[in-house]
Formats: sequence, structure tokens, C-alpha cells
Amino acid sequence: MRQPPKKEEPKSNERNEYIPSFIAKKPFYIDGDEKDYLEHQRLQSEKNSDPLGTSKWYDRGKKVAPAATKYRKGACENCGSMSHKEKDCLQRKRKKGARWTGRDIAADEAVQDVNLGWDAKRDRWNGFEAGEYGEVVEDYRAMEEMKKQAVAGEEDDAEGEENVDGDKYEAETDMGRKQATSTRNLRLREDTAKYLLNLDLESAKYDPKTRSMLDPDTSTNELIAEDGFQKASGDAAEFERASRHAWETQERGDKDKIHLQANPTEAVLLRKRKADEDLVKKESQKKALLDKYGSQDTVAKKNALASAGVTSNEQYVEYDERGRIKGALEKKEKSMYAEDVLINNHTSVWGSWWQDFKWGYACCHSVVKNSFCTGDEGLRAAEEAERFSKGLTLPTAGEADNATEVPRTIAEASEERDEEHVPNGVDRPEKQSMDESRRRLEELKAGVTEAEMEKYRKEKTSKADPMAAMLGKDELL
Repeated sequence: MRQPPKKEEPKSNERNEYIPSFIAKKPFYIDGDEKDYLEHQRLQSEKNSDPLGTSKWYDRGKKVAPAATKYRKGACENCGSMSHKEKDCLQRKRKKGARWTGRDIAADEAVQDVNLGWDAKRDRWNGFEAGEYGEVVEDYRAMEEMKKQAVAGEEDDAEGEENVDGDKYEAETDMGRKQATSTRNLRLREDTAKYLLNLDLESAKYDPKTRSMLDPDTSTNELIAEDGFQKASGDAAEFERASRHAWETQERGDKDKIHLQANPTEAVLLRKRKADEDLVKKESQKKALLDKYGSQDTVAKKNALASAGVTSNEQYVEYDERGRIKGALEKKEKSMYAEDVLINNHTSVWGSWWQDFKWGYACCHSVVKNSFCTGDEGLRAAEEAERFSKGLTLPTAGEADNATEVPRTIAEASEERDEEHVPNGVDRPEKQSMDESRRRLEELKAGVTEAEMEKYRKEKTSKADPMAAMLGKDELL
């Protein structure tokens, strides 16, 4: 009779005085049983001792139902499935998703909540169906039957003789995916090893890793046919080019379709004719370009002659320790802005001339950036205008004669209007006579007379004079 399992007896709560406090004291984050004060130091038993007990088969890719025919709200905008969102979609990004087209909507996938342990996640046999292994057994059984039939047929042909080449035929038999890759790549035992073909010590070396002969002295242009080598020269390459040409004519739908196997003679003639036409067309195009632009050989010859010429120079040049010429002008580094850009027919850049806190062009002394250059005429005009504004020059006799003469009465009337009394304004001194105020051109050229200087000194007021403010008033303080 099976006895029931013993119930776990509670641990003793008697404290051992020899156990240090830092071991016996429970951490603040543990709410343990008060009966056992060393519960936090004991090995905690897992709720499920079987690590694979919670493992179950995760049927990846299982569909819940057939695919929908109409886009549903909340589904993936790319494929139309309700099991995930667009950012989690594993399908290729469509140009227009299922939300906008309503076509090719993917079926909903079964999403299982699987919480596996460490061992269950790494279980190689999770989800294995024993019945599926019957297919593997059937494949091996069929292969054994085929081998027996092949051996029986060879025995009948040899009239009972032993099949000495059984191992060779067995190695040549295609085992499909069940055969190891290393077995398929190994050489036959009857073949001579590659490193035994040439026993000369000075010859090429054999590399066992790549199974190839290494000869550093061999020319790279020389073709060496080894095992698994596909010929790419001679008649094989010519046949490959002819086949490709025939395929291209059929794909393009040309008028003269070529079939290399049906009529090889016609294919060769048509290909040769097309090659001649292409050559003539290429030569004519090359000739036209040479006639238009010239040949590169002529330019190369000129450059060669120029470089071959030796010129003598007696100029003394001295270099510093850095290899630079002493006294040479230092190259200025260019900035990120546009430099040496000439616009509007100017021969100098904007900012090359400065006067009176204004920037301008040095070629015409224009201070307007978008102005057109006037050259030397602009320089002379600007200089004359500046001198005239400062009173350093006067109009010439020709300009004075060309001036329009205004009648005396009209001039006096306009002057009287200008000299009307201004309210609350300072009274002007006595009006001078018109003859005295007007000075002729000859007087201006002669300069200032002594009488005019005396009059100026009398009427001049000084800022330091305390009575200057009382001039012109009727009453004094």
C-alpha cells in the first residue's frame, strides 16, 4: 500500500545565538513566515519542479480563419491582418496598403500566449510529431531498393562476375539532401591526388584548403583549366556569344529571328553581317567626332613637346627652411563667400573702393552696388561733382553762356516771395542792393576783397560774447 507523502514539517523558530545578525535578519522586501526566521536563507523549492512541464507546442503561422475580403477597422494598414499593426508587419512594404486598395488581405494569425521556461525555450524536440518520421524511413527504404536493383542489373551484365566498382558507383549515386556536403565534394579514390600530379619541388604549391594549385610565377593572363573550370575562351566562348545573340533576337522580336540549333549557318552569317554593320557605324561616328573636336593624339603631342623643352632662367630664387620662396606674395585663403565675381561690366569687385564711409567700385567710384560701370568717364564726372560741391571749381564760360537768362522783374518778384516775413522769426539785417549782392564771374575768380573781409568781421558774432544774444532786439535789459 502506497503511503501518502510526508508533510513538510515547519522549521524551528528557535534563534541560534551563534548566527550573526546580518545573516539572520530578513531584508525589508521579504514578507516571510514568522515561524521560520531563516526562511530567506534556505533554498526555495520551485512551484513546478519539471522544467519542461509548462512547455507546449507553439503552432507558428496558424491561421484563425480564411482571409477577409474587405478591410476591417483596426487591422494592419499594409496587409490587412487583425493580428498585428503596421509597424509589426513582416510582409514587404506595399506601394499602396490593403487599407487603400482593399485587395490581397492577409488572413488573421493565431497569437498564442506562451510562457516557456529556460529549458522549454531550448527544447529541440518541442512540437515533434513521431508520425512524421515515417516519411524519412520510407525515403531510406526506397533508396535501398534502388541500390539493390542497380547491383542486380550489373551482376546480370557481368554474368555473375563480382562488381569491383561497387564503391565507385555508390559514391556517384546522388543521395539528394540526405547526403552530407563533404561527401559530395570529395574526390573519387581511384583518381590521382592533385598534389601527386607534379612532384617537382620548384613548381607550383598545392593549397589543401582551397584544393587548388598556387603558382606565383604563373602569368595572370594565362588560363589554367582545373577541376570545375568552365571554359571561357576559344570556341566555347564563341558558342556562348552566338547563343546569347540568338536569344536576344528572339526576345526583341526582330525581323530576322535566329535559331542556333535549327539553322546554325544562317545564324552565323546574320551575326557576322550585324557585327560588320556595327563596326562601320562605330567608325563613322568616331570619324565625325574627330572631324568636329580633333584628335587627342595631336593635343598629347603638343603637350609632350612643350614639356620636353628646356628653358633657362637666370632669376635668383632663395628658399626658406619650409621649401617656400622667400619674399613671394602670400596666397590669401578664400572664404566661403563669392570672391572675384565681376558684374554689370565692372572691372573691379564691390568693396574695392571706400570713401566717406561708403563702399563702392574702384573702376568707376560708384557707390551703388547694382549700377553699371561708366569707366573713366564716371571717374571724371564724380571728381568734378565733388570739386564743384566744395566750391573748388566753377562753371566754364560756355556753360555760363548756355544758362537761361531770367528777366529782372520776375527774379525780383520771386526773391520778394522768398524773403517774406516769417512769424516769430529773427529780423534780417538791411537788405543789400541787388548790385552789391550779385557778384560777377570775374569777381568770384578774383577772390575776396579787403572791404568784404572788413564787413564780415563787423557782422560776425562770437559765441563767447555775452551780449551776442541781445543783438537785434529793441529793448535792452
